[in-house]
Amino acid sequence: MTKTFTPSRPIWCAGCGDFGVLQALVSALEELKIPPHERMVVAGIGCSGSLQNNLSCYGYHTLHGRVLPTVTGSKLANPELTVVGVGGDGDGYAIGGGHLVHAFKRNPGVTYIVMNNGTYGLTKGQASPTAPTGYQDNLEEDLDPIMLGLSIPGSTFLARAYSGQPAQLLELTLAALKHTAEGRGMSYLEVLSPCVTYNDTYRDWRTSVYDVDAEEGYDPTNRAAAFTRMQELREDKRLPLGLIFKGERHALESVALNKDFPPPALQDIGRPDLSGICNDALQSFIR
Repeated sequence: MTKTFTPSRPIWCAGCGDFGVLQALVSALEELKIPPHERMVVAGIGCSGSLQNNLSCYGYHTLHGRVLPTVTGSKLANPELTVVGVGGDGDGYAIGGGHLVHAFKRNPGVTYIVMNNGTYGLTKGQASPTAPTGYQDNLEEDLDPIMLGLSIPGSTFLARAYSGQPAQLLELTLAALKHTAEGRGMSYLEVLSPCVTYNDTYRDWRTSVYDVDAEEGYDPTNRAAAFTRMQELREDKRLPLGLIFKGERHALESVALNKDFPPPALQDIGRPDLSGICNDALQSFIR
């Protein structure tokens, strides 16, 4: 078996919500029987950026805000990998926000898990894009990434979990991984993950979360109705959890790659003709 990264011990603060995300991801990968050498986990900058160090996988710690371009390239280079991107709300919604929009449009076959704590925990608690008005003198409205995803026609899987509810978190992590494995494209899972040091929201979120999975009549396949319901819950100051939206669309790699040539990472690089190798790699993306 291919040798992969040996996990280290997490260095997060005691009580950090990211522990729940790590446990859910490890459990889901094991339950789906995805071996370590078939996992690729790409992490952004921030406290959550060390997550890939704590499980057996191919891990890559990318530049700030560049998780989604990296996981997209990884999946196109080797579609046989299970590719997971992980990061925080600052990494994914501030400097990485533009990439999130285009990833929804492109729909690559990857899972993207964002740990949202409403603060920049690694740099002493500044307001992040999801911080509410008034937090650390924040004058801006908070970003709702679920509503952003619903507004982009290309999105196919939008869900939110809470690290304080581990059973649902595992269930949604499994659903996200299965969505991509079925060739339906990008699964986006936001996890409310409190920062116990700079923005301890456990008590507030415990009473403000709302499970749409348990709501009678809620239809996660109806984009317009889901958007309307998210707006209603936002006005009521509730945080919706569950499978918010699930659509049908082909993954990027199934339509972007030339099936007459193997993907770049699966080509024979032992050939003596370097120019031929490079040409075949380029042909992989020419249809």
